[in-house]
Amino acid sequence: MRFRLWLGMAAVAAIALGSVAGALIVHSKEESAFERRQQDEALRAAHQAESVAALSVGQLSTAAAFFQAVERLTAHKFQVMAHSLLEGGALSGTGLILAVPASRRAHFERRHGIAITDRAPIGFRPAPPRADYFPLALAASNSGLEPPLGYDVGADRFRRRYLLRARDSGTSTATAVMHLPIGGTGINVFHPVYRDGAPVATVAQRRAALIGFAVGAFHIRDLTAAIASALPGGARAELVEDGRTVAGPDLSREDAGSAALRIADRTWLLVVHDPGGPSVGLPLLMAIFGISLAILLGALVLVWSRNERVRELRRQASHDSLTGLKNRRRFDEELDAELARSRRYGVTGAVLMLDLDHFKQVNDSLGHAAGDRVIAEVGDVLRSRARETDVLARLGGDEFAVILPRCDREQALAVAGELQTAIRERLESEDGAPRITVSIGVAPFGTDTPAGSEAILARADTAMYAAKGAGRDAVRTFDLDEESLAAATDKQGAGPSRS
Repeated sequence: MRFRLWLGMAAVAAIALGSVAGALIVHSKEESAFERRQQDEALRAAHQAESVAALSVGQLSTAAAFFQAVERLTAHKFQVMAHSLLEGGALSGTGLILAVPASRRAHFERRHGIAITDRAPIGFRPAPPRADYFPLALAASNSGLEPPLGYDVGADRFRRRYLLRARDSGTSTATAVMHLPIGGTGINVFHPVYRDGAPVATVAQRRAALIGFAVGAFHIRDLTAAIASALPGGARAELVEDGRTVAGPDLSREDAGSAALRIADRTWLLVVHDPGGPSVGLPLLMAIFGISLAILLGALVLVWSRNERVRELRRQASHDSLTGLKNRRRFDEELDAELARSRRYGVTGAVLMLDLDHFKQVNDSLGHAAGDRVIAEVGDVLRSRARETDVLARLGGDEFAVILPRCDREQALAVAGELQTAIRERLESEDGAPRITVSIGVAPFGTDTPAGSEAILARADTAMYAAKGAGRDAVRTFDLDEESLAAATDKQGAGPSRS
């Protein structure tokens, strides 16, 4: 990661130096034809506005990825991200729009403490009846006006079509110029946020995985300011959308330069008219533009580097370094959450406790490096056999655990049998070491099981010891009779060790 940071900063320096070099080259060609210069001015102004907007659209995409990855987005976390967006680019406002089915409206209002309303502040165009809402859940702006939290953006026919376009395309979508809820005239850019890890290859998959949208607002005045900063004094610019002027004076297309200006997936026409000849200050403007762009890119690289580091620290705190599976602390959190869901929705599940047989002999005879290879192989087997909703963990040593949500006792036993066979076939014995197998304990859970992860893990542990007592390479499920039998066996000293 540090190498990529320095590479990014080197690219920023190259952009700054390149802009200065470009300014010197332009200065040496000041006697070029006026028509060519005017066209170049239009292109340059469009690129300036595009670059400023593109940085913010890119940051908006980063924000969407952040919203997707964060398990629980708090108002504080949002404000931290919103601050970086509003300070680092051309955005005047940003927010998070959630996709809320009609059946979940009351849950949304309780959780966020705001009511969903379809009354738009300005320019409301009612949409036809629908079965979902797109309320503004979190928002921030530097306009001085309070964003309309709870406003159902999807209730506006005009805005809704852009939301649906972003949802189905999976890319940022820009609206036409309109009145903004935070005041003034400008455009909104919507970037879809999908459920983390969900497939999004097709339109149907993207619709099913939609969580909401990261939204950004650009004021027209800020875009025109970016355009004006790239033009020489006295030059006039007009921004045209679908044949109508949305900013600047109405200029004749003759004797003027023009260029396309694209933000996200939408394109405007920029018309520039320069009444004078080539400006001697143009090279200086190019240098300032390049250095400004380098500064913006440098800030983006630093934000990206910090986010990368935060994600890496989070991953290290919750995953086992050898196998990449979740660690004991994270597993306990996931199990408590799954038990709570089980009791709330009345669904069953199971915990599998896996302990390798004869693992101690592998370490003793072949060394710890061989033992580490065995542990890593077991992690690969678990990943290859797990469902997307299953939770895999290494609890320590040669002990693994699996949470199987929404499955009954028979399904859990079938999964355990598949894992037992897969591990036996995957791990070939080496010279001087016994063949590695696995003993698995199955502990089903449901609405009638004790609360807390420790009780369920104890049951799975008891069943696993019963599998050990059955001669290893076995699967046993927990019940009260097996618990008593396992306890009696341990008291008599006849039970096997974990190895």
